[in-house]
Amino acid sequence: MTDAVFTPKATSGAPARRDIGLKRRYAAERRFRIYGMIAIGIGIFFLCALFLSVVSKGYTAFWQTTIEIPVLLDEKVIDPSNERATNPNVLITANYPLLVRNALADKLGVEKSNRPAMRDMTRFYSDGVRLQLREMVMADPKLIGTTQTVKFLAAADMDSANKGQIDLTVDQSKRKVSDLQVGWMKTLKDEGVMRQSFNTGLFTMGASSRPETSGLGVALIGSLYMMLIVLVFALPIGVAASIYLEEYARKNRFTDIIEVNINNLAAVPSIVFGLLGLAVFINFFGMPRSASLVGGLVLTLMTLPTIIIATRAALRAVPPSIRAAALGLGASKTQVVFHHVLPLAAPGILTGTIIGLAQALGETAPLLLIGMVAFVANAPVTPMDPATALPVQIFMWANEAERAFVERTSGAIIVLLLFLAVMNIVAIILRRRFERRW
Repeated sequence: MTDAVFTPKATSGAPARRDIGLKRRYAAERRFRIYGMIAIGIGIFFLCALFLSVVSKGYTAFWQTTIEIPVLLDEKVIDPSNERATNPNVLITANYPLLVRNALADKLGVEKSNRPAMRDMTRFYSDGVRLQLREMVMADPKLIGTTQTVKFLAAADMDSANKGQIDLTVDQSKRKVSDLQVGWMKTLKDEGVMRQSFNTGLFTMGASSRPETSGLGVALIGSLYMMLIVLVFALPIGVAASIYLEEYARKNRFTDIIEVNINNLAAVPSIVFGLLGLAVFINFFGMPRSASLVGGLVLTLMTLPTIIIATRAALRAVPPSIRAAALGLGASKTQVVFHHVLPLAAPGILTGTIIGLAQALGETAPLLLIGMVAFVANAPVTPMDPATALPVQIFMWANEAERAFVERTSGAIIVLLLFLAVMNIVAIILRRRFERRW
């Protein structure tokens, strides 16, 4: 009797199950990729929508409507009693806008006895001509009695109408620009007297209650002072603290607590640093409110954790073999750190510093608490003078009721975004230029 040979049954279902499992894994991978692409697409969509919304409302702020006509510096208006030799204040208090109104009336053929038309004429040009003509006359009093070609700003409503931001088809009772003013505007545009030019005042003028004479000059200087203060204080302190913690400090419970607190400080809301600055720098040390120095110190406290974390990461990225080689050649610990480790970590430190400065440049909440919302018309000369900052200026313009401040707000946002973009691009370029791969 022969022994039966056992042959296992062929499990034809096992390969099929493996194929099904592979198909499911591949399908899950495809779904994950699709989800990622959808998430990226949603983010890009909202980013583009935000950018287009800001640009569409703010690009007109870089252009301003101006009027250029001959203006008679009439002595009867500026100095009717001929007192300027003994009383220089006469040139300060003169009614300079009246000179522009009379010049416009002559240009447009409007009778000066027509009071309603003259009232509309007063609202046709900016009251900033008062300061403009005053400075011209006080710089050279010999101009009194002569006719000078003067280029001045149109009023905010006329500027908006000229840019197409006011619907002129509705009844004039429902808009701020009258039909008479619209007719004057067309006449002056046809003659080439009224035109749009690049708005340099947006970058040079200070705060003003009139939109057409408001600018970012004070905010730009204030932001520059604050960034310099942050750079001077935060960079050396942050780098020194990082070197000590990473290269010299022993790993124990005390240093662990310090590391945890540094990481927690990086996540603290910025308004908390504003409260700290208000309590310490203003209430305790008595520093002036609205000063760039106080704002810079507050932003320094806020930026320090970011710089420390970035610097420590850059120091850790340097291979230990470099430290060991330097020590083996007889270098001291300090020489190893400052001659070998720190230069190699410099690109990462520089990148972290620039990113920290960019973050500080866009902060508003801590600056509001230390009083940098003051109405500052004159540019600060020193960091101790009253000033404001770019994000704070945006905040103040956004709260104004005038229509023309809407484009000013969006224009200032564009300027701020450009600064932030440039700083981040510089950080990326520096990292790629100097970064070493080990």
